[in-house]
Amino acid sequence: MKRQGPLEDIRIVELGHVIAGPLSAALMADFGADVIKIEHPRGGDMMRELGPKAEQDGVGIWWKTIARNKRILSLNWKADKGRAILRQLVEQADVLVENFRAGVLERAGVGPDVLHEWNPDLIILRISGYGQSGPMVKKPAFGRAAEAMAGIPHLTGFEDGPPIHPGFPAADSTTGLMGALGVMMALHTRGQNGTRGQVVDLAVFEALMRLIDYHVPALTGAKISPMRNGLRQPMDFAPGGMFRTRDGTWVTVSAANPQTAQRLLRAVAGDAFADDPRFADMASITANMSAFFDALNTYITERDLAEVEAAFEAADAVAAPVLSVEDILAHPQINHRGAIASVEGEETRVIGPVPQLGETPGALRWLGRAMSADSRTILQELGHTEAAIETLYSEGIIGLPQEDNT
Repeated sequence: MKRQGPLEDIRIVELGHVIAGPLSAALMADFGADVIKIEHPRGGDMMRELGPKAEQDGVGIWWKTIARNKRILSLNWKADKGRAILRQLVEQADVLVENFRAGVLERAGVGPDVLHEWNPDLIILRISGYGQSGPMVKKPAFGRAAEAMAGIPHLTGFEDGPPIHPGFPAADSTTGLMGALGVMMALHTRGQNGTRGQVVDLAVFEALMRLIDYHVPALTGAKISPMRNGLRQPMDFAPGGMFRTRDGTWVTVSAANPQTAQRLLRAVAGDAFADDPRFADMASITANMSAFFDALNTYITERDLAEVEAAFEAADAVAAPVLSVEDILAHPQINHRGAIASVEGEETRVIGPVPQLGETPGALRWLGRAMSADSRTILQELGHTEAAIETLYSEGIIGLPQEDNT
């Protein structure tokens, strides 16, 4: 019988806000981790209000997915009684996730030294703009600043135009992914050779810079400085680019090796052009990429998508249409993979758990819940009586679900 997920025995306390920290916790919650997300009773995570609202219930669509599979506790953890509750949670937790500016936990009296005094085996994921030390440690940072620091806008756009940010929060999202990876490695190491808890220190610019990967070795190793190059690759290291077919579909083209490039060139420009010494090998093709690009552009713009796809498939090359969200939702391969997930009673659909595990798959159990949705249940699990819970509520230490207080 399949388990509920490979992380079902892991409890995570999330002090995160906005994207990077919460996404790390959400990725682990997809695979069964019990994530307790803490929000302040007087105002929750800004992701509740950021962006469009679902027509069905008026809840922010970004909140629905970033807080999916999480239990919600409203707690003023900086007050003495709230700090005591935080300690109870930490004592029973495997992981704590936070993405405040460096030093916030320490000033609140719950830095790693205190947290590890409460629970020596705790893994602490600390996400901040520039890391926990260094000359920029006190500077505020947001995702776009991190993207600029990592260099991605420098590589995106036209050479004579401005640098362009990608169409999604690339720095925050890649940081969330890398943060989850860091937690997994720390959990794997825990208990080996006397290792107990530890801090995973992650700056928001670092994950994106690591995933770009090639720009630093290009300059230091090959003395090439990559530069944005419009519809082509920054360094034109493989034949391809972005083109528009006669019937108005944008396609991205890729030919990853010399043999494929030759077949493709022969298909789109004829034998004489393909046999030109300028295209004899990949080094020659790279040196004459503008001519290759122009040949591709002429061929594709004069033909409809179906003809282009057939010709490229015959050449064992790729001409992939650029999908809109509407296309994604209707795509047979995406639907076959179950990549779009939903829960009963919810019109809002989201991206399903990734990756797919054969024996212990992830699952979408619920979307982001209302403020304080699980406060009462979580406090009861910690041993607080109904009378104590009501007192904590009256003192502003916790929040309770709205329906409990009408």
